[in-house]
Amino acid sequence: MQSVSVQHIIKTYGDKKQKTTALNDLSFDVAKGELFGIIGPDGAGKTSLFRILTTLLLADSGTATVEGLDVVKDYKAIRKQVGYMPGRFSLYQDLSVKENLDFFATIFNTSVEENYDLIKDIYSQIEPFKDRKAGKLSGGMKQKLALSCALIHRPTVLFLDEPTTGVDAVSRKEFWEMLKRLKEQGITILVSTPYMDEASMCDRVALVQSGSILSIDTPQQIVASFGRSMFAVRAKNMLHLLNDLKTFDAVANAYPSGIYHHVVMKNGGGADLLHQFLSSKRHAELEIVQGKPTIEDCFMQLMRN
Repeated sequence: MQSVSVQHIIKTYGDKKQKTTALNDLSFDVAKGELFGIIGPDGAGKTSLFRILTTLLLADSGTATVEGLDVVKDYKAIRKQVGYMPGRFSLYQDLSVKENLDFFATIFNTSVEENYDLIKDIYSQIEPFKDRKAGKLSGGMKQKLALSCALIHRPTVLFLDEPTTGVDAVSRKEFWEMLKRLKEQGITILVSTPYMDEASMCDRVALVQSGSILSIDTPQQIVASFGRSMFAVRAKNMLHLLNDLKTFDAVANAYPSGIYHHVVMKNGGGADLLHQFLSSKRHAELEIVQGKPTIEDCFMQLMRN
């Protein structure tokens, strides 16, 4: 059974003279209990999509349902069933941790005690700071408080818009562990992120760019479909190296990635051919290593195609 269904959603901003397309004919389905990732850079349309699915924004055209409810006709019912954590911290910063939780529980006619079993793993980490003002919390603690508030009414679907942006690596890891535990309780989770490495945490992902879906599949299948030889290359002068790589006919794409440049070869191109070309350009301290494609590499190739 589908928990979320999006069919041909289009959303634009601006007037006829200067129109920006945020979502360009998006269609996809999310199964009940699935952890589904919307992966893409800033400006890809992730926030517009989440605002439409949580009934905060109207699409120009197309349809969408959440738990079988239409996002336009049944918006009141949807708001009772979904939890939403926006990208920007939007809780009351002058209220304490406990006051924020109590406030959101009251809105949904429930209490923290009634749903404590759902949030206890998360809340236990911020409970020592329950009397601290929300605005005085660290980034990781704000994130946990916002998630607790989004869960306080026991939603069936959870929308998390770039929840790990701006937090440290340890908090990011902890957050994804929390999501796995929530998924085990049968909650459908849609999470958007610009971090390509977080795609591997999801059951399936949609790679999105400029309002369009480039690919939808499991992270493993997306990587398996890469279909090109790829090498990690470095040399003493990395800028000179990149410029030379981009002039080589056998190279389909080349771009910086950490301490290396990732080089995607055209069909038939191998390490020997690449080494021969770069040696002819007299690159010092040349290193060529067989690369293993990541989601980011797949995204770069899909964007280029």
